[in-house]
Amino acid sequence: MRTAAVATDQPIDRRVFVGIKVAFEVAQMLAEFARDLASLGARLVPASDIHLTLVPPWSEIQPAEAIARLRAVAGEYGGFVLKFKRVRFGPRLRRPRLLWVECEPNKALKDLQTTLMATYGQIDSRPFVPHVTLARLPRNGCAIVRRRSIDQSLALTQHIISVELFQSPAKGEHGYQILASVPLKVDPTFGAQIS
Repeated sequence: MRTAAVATDQPIDRRVFVGIKVAFEVAQMLAEFARDLASLGARLVPASDIHLTLVPPWSEIQPAEAIARLRAVAGEYGGFVLKFKRVRFGPRLRRPRLLWVECEPNKALKDLQTTLMATYGQIDSRPFVPHVTLARLPRNGCAIVRRRSIDQSLALTQHIISVELFQSPAKGEHGYQILASVPLKVDPTFGAQIS
C-alpha cells in the first residue's frame, strides 16, 4: 500500500548571517597563509568562502524579510576601505582556535556592525573584533602554533561597496551561499577614490 506524499507549505528554517565578502583575489592571497596547516589537522576555509562576519548566524524562516532589513541599513551607509592588518593565531595565543586576519576596526565598519546587530536583534557582550577566519584549529592548537608560528603584518586593502546576507551550508554540505549582496549608499567622492 502506497502512502501519498503530504505537501507542506512550511517555511524552511535557514542559518543565515550578515557579512562582507572578501574579494576573491584578496581571499586567494590570504588563503596561502593557511595552506601548510592542513597537514597538521586544521580545517582550511576555502578562498571562495572567506568573509568578515558582521552579524553572527541565526535561524531565519523569512529570508526576504532579512534582505529587506539589510537593504534599509545599507542604504544609510557609504562605502569604506577595509584594511587587513595582521595574520596570526587567535583569538588568544594561549588557547588558539583559529588562524585569522585582524582587520582595522575603523569607525565606518564599527558603526555599520553596531546598526546591523541592533537591526537583527542580536546582542553580544564581547567587543567587536573584525577578523577574517582562514583556518579552524583542532584541540591541539597550541602544538600547531609551536610548529608553525605565524604572526605577520599585512598591507592589504579592499574597497567595501556592499554587504551580504549569507546562508550557512546544511549539515553535510559545504560552502556559503550568498542570498543577497546589497550595495552600500553611493558616495561620489568614494567612487572617485577607487577608480
